[in-house]
Amino acid sequence: MALKPLQDRIVIKVIEDTEQTSGGIFIPDSAKEKPQKGEVVAVGEGKIGENGEREPMDVKVGDVILYAKYAGTDIKMDGVEYKILSIKDALAILV
Repeated sequence: MALKPLQDRIVIKVIEDTEQTSGGIFIPDSAKEKPQKGEVVAVGEGKIGENGEREPMDVKVGDVILYAKYAGTDIKMDGVEYKILSIKDALAILV
């Protein structure tokens, strides 16, 4: 990937939920909720704090996270959907 996030931002690959229910019903795109789960593919160096030192990032490449519903900026590269988020919009790491 050719994206390097700046400061306290991360780039995630959006993970789409399945398009079919367990009962076999297909869900149309218009009825789907926006995904809120993604895999971290790039991490910035961290924000510079008031003391002049970089604050460590809470996530690392490969983590699968949940993020705020309307957060970030959507981009598409090579047919893959990515999102650039501020680390404050990352809500939890799925373990």
